[in-house]
Parts: sequence; structure tokens; C-alpha cells
Amino acid sequence: MRLDPSQHGWMTSLETLAVMAALGDARFVGGAVRNALLGVPVVDIDIAVPIPPEETAARLRAKGIKVVETGLDHGTITAIAGVHAFEVTSLRRDLETDGRRAKVAFTDDWAEDAARRDFTINALYASLGGEIFDYATGVEDLAVGRVRFVGDARTRIAEDHLRVLRLFRFHAWYGKGDLDGEALRAAAEAKDKLKTLSGERIAKELLRLLEAGNPALVLRVMAATGILSELLPGVLQLGRLERLTEIEAENFFPRDGLLRLAALLPDSAQAAHAVAGALKLSNADRVRLEQALGGDELPGNLSALQARQLLYRIGPGRFRDMVMLHWAAGPKGAGLPWRILLEMAQSWQRPRFPLTGRDVMAAGVAEGPDVGRVLAQVEDWWIGGDFSADENACRERLKAVIADA
Repeated sequence: MRLDPSQHGWMTSLETLAVMAALGDARFVGGAVRNALLGVPVVDIDIAVPIPPEETAARLRAKGIKVVETGLDHGTITAIAGVHAFEVTSLRRDLETDGRRAKVAFTDDWAEDAARRDFTINALYASLGGEIFDYATGVEDLAVGRVRFVGDARTRIAEDHLRVLRLFRFHAWYGKGDLDGEALRAAAEAKDKLKTLSGERIAKELLRLLEAGNPALVLRVMAATGILSELLPGVLQLGRLERLTEIEAENFFPRDGLLRLAALLPDSAQAAHAVAGALKLSNADRVRLEQALGGDELPGNLSALQARQLLYRIGPGRFRDMVMLHWAAGPKGAGLPWRILLEMAQSWQRPRFPLTGRDVMAAGVAEGPDVGRVLAQVEDWWIGGDFSADENACRERLKAVIADA
């Protein structure tokens, strides 16, 4: 089997050609080869070389290609040509592993390098001319949608406990039918090892899994084996997640991993806070998750005025999340009101409240907490009037609020 480089622009770009020419005996490896064989977009280009990383770096620098030593101890550097980054890794074998880190030795044996990779569909190599090198039946497994470990499943998982989650993530993206039995048994036996991993590594795998076309099928298997409860607490809403994925597909919405995580979790800001902490999510993602799950009920018969008022108070991002979650929790066939609300959020322009705290103080309110309280009363009145009052009307209302205080 071969790839036709003329059909894959990533193989023939000037940047790719420059890096491959500098390296000499190099091959594309992993996801780029896998995706090219499947006919799906190639995002990251990884390259394997049968030389030590120091020599890799020297060859690239000699050709004027920028080098970033991203993981020198493990044989990995990043070559930057133009605006493109290429991860270049020396062929290697594991000397010691503890399930989180590995001590490696470099080799020039391609089959030895393939034997330490996780899944057969990731142990695929391709030359610049498109020749495929398959040391572990990866082409056959890819054709039938079988995600299985290279060699012994338990050994592969013992080398890196994150492979428990990677099994489910890759099956969600590339698998067909049931999960490989040996792989599933090995993953279930090692589920307690997940607690040894960092929250960041777990979050990356979990969110990528959730971005698959229909992650609920795999998540149900994870729940049945007890693996999912190692990651997420409480009673999970798999039905709501499944409905959300259907809504996204039916309406050509982009897949949103964090929103899907929210759909899966209980409706509780406290639960969202706990999960965000365990997964070491960014502050922005933590706030988004908490706000999505800690909000009030959102009726589907929300009037246009009520929708504009809510948009003003919580912003279009949170509004959209709440609409999507309520839509996913409701019955099928009742999507029109939610779709209208989403369209409102898309086109909504936030009006500017004409007054500030300085205006309140200029009207006679002493600096302090009363300024905010008075300003909020006037703003509530302005919002209730559908934002129609101009600056002069708001100043008159301000005088009335002060007079009634």
C-alpha cells in the first residue's frame, strides 16, 4: 500500500520537503499516516528518524531550520519551518517505565520503535514517496475499525496508564463495533491506576474523547466497567450528552468538548467546581462549566424581551450554553424555540447603559456603596424598558430614585 503524495498537500509542502531533506532517512509516523490512509484531514505531522536527537538537531540547524528542544531526554525535538511545526522523534525503546514516565534508549531499528507504540493503527510509518511501513498489522486494523494494542495489552498499559483512556478515545474516533476484548479487559483491570495521572493529562484525553462523533457509546462501556466513575463523580447524564451530540450533528454545530462535559455532569455548580479542580481546567473553562450547570431554569417559551434581558445580564456565551443544555434535556421535536433563541444570541448586540457611577455622584450621592445600589436600580429600570430609554430619560429616573431613597 502506498500514499500518493500528489493527493496530500502536507507531504509536498515546501516546509515538509525542507525538513525531510535535512533529516535524510526519515519517515512520517502515527496520526498523519493514519489519517491520510483514512482520507481525513492531517493536522499534526510527526516524523521519526533513526538517529539520536542531538544529531537530528544538528542536521536541522545546518539547513537553517529552527529547533526547539521540547523533549530531548525522550528523543523529541520540534522543527519549525516557516509557520509549521514538526515533531521529530528518534527511534527508541523503553528501558524503564512506571506508568507515567519512561527511560528510553535510542535505536535505529524501526520495528523496535513500532513495538513500543500504543495501538497498531498508530504504529504506521510512511516515506516521503508514500511507501507504507506496517510492523503491527495497523493497515488491516484501520480498514476494519479495530483499535487494539501493539503486542500485549497489559504491558502497553503498564508502560503508560494514560493508555486506559486513550483506548476509549481512539475507539470513539476510529473504531467500529465492539471494543477489542483483550484491550477492554486490560483497561478495566488497570482503572485504579488512573488516579496516579495528572489532571491535565486526563482532561486532555477526556475532552478529545468527548469531541468524537458519538462519544456516548464508548462512555457507556466506560461506565459499565467502572472506569468512568474513576474520573467523574455523581450520577452522569449520558442521555443528555447523547441528545446534545445529535443536536450538534443535525444543525451542523461545531463539536464542543467542554459543553459536552457539562451535559454529562449533574446540574450542580458544586459538582462542576469539583470536576474542574480535579481536571485542572483553566480558570475560564472552570467558570464556564460552573455557570453552565449552576444557572436557573430556562423556559422554552421565553419571550423576546425576556431573552434580551437575560442576554444582557449573563452574556451570549453563557446564554448559548444554557440554551443548548436545556434543548438537549427536552423532548425530541421541540427544537424550534431553542433554535430561535440561539439565533438571537448570535445576532445580539449588547446595548450600552448611558450612566456611570460618576453620574450618580454628580447627582448628589456620596461616594460609597450607595452609588452602586442607586446605579443598579436605574439600570434595572432601563433593562425593564427594553433598553429604550436614552441618557436624558435615565438621568430623570436617577433623580427620582435619589428622591425616593
